[in-house]
Amino acid sequence: MWELARSWVEGWAVSRQVARPVDEPWGLSIQVGLPDQVVRHVLLGADAGTARALVGAVTEPATCIKGFLEPEVMEPWFPAAWEPLDPGFLMAADLRPAVVRAPDGYTVGAETSGGVVSVRVLTAGGELAARGQIGLAGAACVFDQVITEEAHQRLGLGTLVMGALTNAAVESGAVTGTLGATVQGRALYETLGWKVLAPLTGFTRTPVAP
Repeated sequence: MWELARSWVEGWAVSRQVARPVDEPWGLSIQVGLPDQVVRHVLLGADAGTARALVGAVTEPATCIKGFLEPEVMEPWFPAAWEPLDPGFLMAADLRPAVVRAPDGYTVGAETSGGVVSVRVLTAGGELAARGQIGLAGAACVFDQVITEEAHQRLGLGTLVMGALTNAAVESGAVTGTLGATVQGRALYETLGWKVLAPLTGFTRTPVAP
């Protein structure tokens, strides 16, 4: 489980084109550099004492801490200056070639750049209907930012994107896929054979009110 969790962190960094994760006593840290997330710390098997020490040492707003535990386990570690993120799940699947066939009126294409494969589903008029990407990290890869636009939902486009990404991953030599799923996304991924490995719980430090 921890090996796949580490692969998810490393592949996420590739997908988002941010700094390579750095090993820390609690797990891994990533310098993300975005206004709403400056730094991301991911707990990999850290005990409660180590996690509490990390939380207590953080002073920078927009710092994110994620762990693979239930929200009720992690919540007591965080004082009022921290806000919970939407709950999620770490999921994984063995990758096998998929049949990819776009519905009438849609086309699907893929582009690769810097270890990231991006898939876009377009309408006949060139409007973006669905998209997703993978970050390649050796034998494992991370599926990321899989989104279907509201006007094009319930047409199987999410499944289409996942199939196209899976084929690209297999062609690159990846044998295992990981992803961080939302509550809503979990349902789609489970129908495609993905399994939940652990909860994915996060908190972000907010600015202190004047």
